[in-house]
Amino acid sequence: MAGSSEEAPDYGRGVVIKDNWPGYDLNLFTYPQHYYGDLEYVLLPRGIIVDRIERLAKDIMKDLGYCDILILCVLKGGYKFCMDLVEHLKNISRNSDRFVSMKVDFIRLKFCRNDEAMDKMQIIGGDDLSTLAGKNVLIVKDLVGTGRTMKALLSSIEKYKPNMIKVASLLVKRTPGSDGFRPDSHMRDQ
Repeated sequence: MAGSSEEAPDYGRGVVIKDNWPGYDLNLFTYPQHYYGDLEYVLLPRGIIVDRIERLAKDIMKDLGYCDILILCVLKGGYKFCMDLVEHLKNISRNSDRFVSMKVDFIRLKFCRNDEAMDKMQIIGGDDLSTLAGKNVLIVKDLVGTGRTMKALLSSIEKYKPNMIKVASLLVKRTPGSDGFRPDSHMRDQ
């Protein structure tokens, strides 16, 4: 704020929704009739989400240095966010002086118990992960909660020695069980 002695909050690279945020009145928006009676307010209007995803794409291109990208979309929740993000990345590439090649692959993560009753993550789908060697990898996930899943995925992918790994997430949930993991690019704290 101009002329204010109050310091601006540190948002890092995300939009922060405060715990006491009341949201926007429903009368300001249109929404499908099947939601009538179920919604009380709108936390984030679609336009803000679209604008923020566009900014994430710009930040990602800047961070990666306009180099070729292999995008790993973590299904199921990450699909729509990933496709919107890829579209913005493609637009940036088209409008730059350097073409950025992007390949998108899809994975699912499944946790199962082994004999010692420890959770073991299994990566389902995707090409042979050995093809990640020497590549610039962008992992796209809809929500990061405690961060344990993402740390396990990163540990699995690092074994294949990619050139670079970045993580983009639409949401980061504030949770007491968090281990402090934060994606390189994300939309907001929930």
